[in-house]
Amino acid sequence: MDFTFTEEQLHIRETIKRFCEAEIKPLVFDAEESESFPKEMFKKWGDLGILGTRYPVESGGTGMDKITDCIIREELSYVCQAFASSMSAHSHLGIWPIWKAGTDDQRERFFKPALAGDKIAAFGLSEPDVGSNVRGLKTRAEKIDGGWVLNGSKMYITNAPIADFILLAARTSPEPTADAISLFIIEMPNKGFDISKLKKEGIRSSETGLIFINDAFIPDDCLLGGQTGTYPVILDSLTENRVGVAANSLGIARAALDASISYARDRKIGSRKVGDFQAIAHKLADMSAEIEAAKWIVYHAAWCVDQDKLTNATASKAKLISSEVALRVTESAIRIHGGAGIMREYPVGRFHRDAFVYVIGEGTSEIQRNIIARSLEL
Repeated sequence: MDFTFTEEQLHIRETIKRFCEAEIKPLVFDAEESESFPKEMFKKWGDLGILGTRYPVESGGTGMDKITDCIIREELSYVCQAFASSMSAHSHLGIWPIWKAGTDDQRERFFKPALAGDKIAAFGLSEPDVGSNVRGLKTRAEKIDGGWVLNGSKMYITNAPIADFILLAARTSPEPTADAISLFIIEMPNKGFDISKLKKEGIRSSETGLIFINDAFIPDDCLLGGQTGTYPVILDSLTENRVGVAANSLGIARAALDASISYARDRKIGSRKVGDFQAIAHKLADMSAEIEAAKWIVYHAAWCVDQDKLTNATASKAKLISSEVALRVTESAIRIHGGAGIMREYPVGRFHRDAFVYVIGEGTSEIQRNIIARSLEL
């Protein structure tokens, strides 16, 4: 495939770089140390138009392709993965199903204000005892007059502590079928929801919650699409988002390499620059080569999305390779920095902590290997 970025895509990359440098970078250190997200950033993102990247113009979005979406996510992650994670949980997982399957009223009440950054969204899927088996979720919804009563729990939910609404998956039937799982839009606060903010090793400034649900009433008009059995919408959302997560990982890896090159040029041991030592130069060479390989599979997968050719296996390959590359590259960055690598004044420790998130989150590397292996028809 003869692949180059378009002039428009290159212009958007430069625009996002400038925005990140001016608006995000000055906030990163304090946000990470306090483990709190500056909520006003959502409105800035909305004004810039990047919350609507993957939505058509007629729906209020900017109508851009998946390649452009990955460029934006890569550049956000280059500066701070936690900010990119909060945006992703909001702009894709939190509102894409509402755009795809919601009623006209739900799009007006939730999708449009979230697209503008006036409301913050979260996506409640993961549960304490379920792992990656989505069909095994235990949170249940029981039909009553005028609505539903929800009971259960959710964990590791990005944006939950700051969300204005949570798109939440629950079991509407005891049957172990796709029709038994449905999505609800939960306006916050809700007296049946108790949200505890979690402290994390990685993506610290992206606020993450543990949710306990006790007899929470949800009105009928907040059942997504006014119908049960919206499990397929969840799967479609997760598959495409893995390509975006791959771009996030690519951004982290690039940042680690650039920080390491800068350090290797500036730091001296005696009269020699660190980069003059062959062992360091070889590490940097390996980092550069792996990032280049990851870049090609990420943007190939994005191209597949745009051509309506994305398969589960291709999405998993992009996510597996890029996240594992990010983990290796960020570890090498710490080693190149030596003692400085474990000091918080330098960013490489943060890069490594954040890279760990994506070999676990959005489907572990082991889950991605299972998906890929199934495609081989062994």
